[in-house]
Formats: sequence, C-alpha cells, structure tokens
Amino acid sequence: MKIGVDLGGTKTEIIVLSDDNTPIFSKRIASPRNEYSATIQCIVNLVKEASTTVFGSHNVDSIGVATPGAVSSTSQLIKNSNSVWLNNKPFHTDLSLALNCKVYIANDANCMALSEACDGAGSNANTVFGIILGTGCGAGITINKHIYAGKNGVAGEWGHNQLPWMNDDELIFAKTQTCYCGKNGCIEQFLSGTGFARYYNFCNGFSTNLKSEEIFAIADTGDVLANKCIELYEVRLAKSLGHIINILDPDIIVAAGGMSNIERIYHNVNKHLNNWVFGHESATKMVKSQHGDASGVRGAAWLNQ
Repeated sequence: MKIGVDLGGTKTEIIVLSDDNTPIFSKRIASPRNEYSATIQCIVNLVKEASTTVFGSHNVDSIGVATPGAVSSTSQLIKNSNSVWLNNKPFHTDLSLALNCKVYIANDANCMALSEACDGAGSNANTVFGIILGTGCGAGITINKHIYAGKNGVAGEWGHNQLPWMNDDELIFAKTQTCYCGKNGCIEQFLSGTGFARYYNFCNGFSTNLKSEEIFAIADTGDVLANKCIELYEVRLAKSLGHIINILDPDIIVAAGGMSNIERIYHNVNKHLNNWVFGHESATKMVKSQHGDASGVRGAAWLNQ
C-alpha cells in the first residue's frame, strides 16, 4: 500500500492506495495559511488519522508528498513555492522528523504528471507533459513513467517563462501585471484561472471583479467580451504549448486544474496547435486528466515506488 499527501495552497489531501491502486482512504482539509509549523502539523495529523484507520497504528514506513515549489539540490530547502511560507525552510527534514518515517517529496505538477503517466490519461505514452491550469500554472514531465525534474529541479516550470509570440495587446497587459516570481508577462499571468479572470476584468477597465467561473457562466448567456476572452485564452494556451512541443516534443499533454474542466478548450486548442508548432503540424494532443484534482495526491503516493 502507498500513502500520498498533496499539500496545496488552499487544500491538503491524503490518500492511501491499495496494491492495485484502489483508494482505500482519503481525506481533504483546508490548508493552513502563512504558518510553517501549522503546515507540518496538518500533515502529521492526516497521516496519523489515515494510518490508524487503515493499519491500526500511527507508525508508517514512508509517505510521498506533493508540494508547491521544489527542494533545492544545493541547500535542500524549499524554493519557488507560491505558498511562500515554505520557501527557504527544511521542509523535507522537518516533516521526516515529525513523522519518524522516510518522506519522498516532489513538485505537485510532477506528481500530477506521474499519476497520469502511471495509470491515467498518459499511461500509453513514453513522454508526458502534465499541466496544471488552476490558481497557478505549473507543469511536470515524466519519461517512461519516471519524473524528470532536471539538474535544478525546475524542469517543466513553463508557467514562469514569458508568454511566447506576444501581440501588442498582450504586451500592454503584461506590463500591468507582476508575477510573484518578480517578472512580467509570465504564462501563469495569462493561463492560470486567476490570470484569465484578471485579463477579463482588465478589458473592462477593472470595473468588474469577476472570477473565472463567473466569466464562463456569462459566456454561456452570450456575453461578447467573455466569449472573446475565452477564445484568446485558447489561442494563448495553444501557442504556449506549441513552444513546449518545439522543445520537448512530448507524446501527450495532460491537463488538470480548474480551467481544465472547460470542455471546449480541448477541441479548440488542439486545432490551434498546428499554427504554433514548427512545421505546422502537431501529432501531440492535449487531453483531460483521468484522475482530475486527485492526480496530485495519487502521484505523491506513487513516489513510494
């Protein structure tokens, strides 16, 4: 059996998978905000509850944890996390000591990609590029069902590259937004759910403050601006993925996160990909994740293999 924990900015989830990868215990709670020690204790409490329920004991040999950011190969501290209270902390060491067990840690997007590569939408592919289109915009890479994290642990961090082939309108918007990483024009500022909503409200001169789900709802009623913003989102997603295909050329792209639940984007993005891939043809397609928002926690459990 395998235990996985997905530590997110808004929720923390635990899962126990049987030997045939069937979930036999799961629980999701709100994540502590801005408190490092409370974050550690939150995970400890979940692991104790899961292990007591499933095994009848607090003792476990190992767990896998999906985290925002990555463990620095130089300092062994967390870096690049949008849950900023984790940055520059020995999270791996502290959690291992608190649980008295071995802890495997990987970036949450890498865990999502691993889950989908092992027994999800990318299970028949050799190279999977897994993208998360949620509050942020991350991605992970798996090759032959193993995470490829890279020398610096940042392989797949497409969200903090600049949106490629920006037009004048996109350049203007980019100058008004500064990403938490300190740069302007990041893909995350356009393709995350918050970025999509911010662009719509920007087009309205910020006279509105709608969330992404509200924008999609009014698009269904025929709102012209909402539909235009969705069309632009699809093109931006296609050219951002075209950039990835030109570099990595994955077999498949698997999408998760809130924005991935918009069914129309798959047809339209795959149609647009040919415009941005070198040679103007793309056999690589974007598909929806099989395990949805459980992909991250399932992938964390797979880290135990």
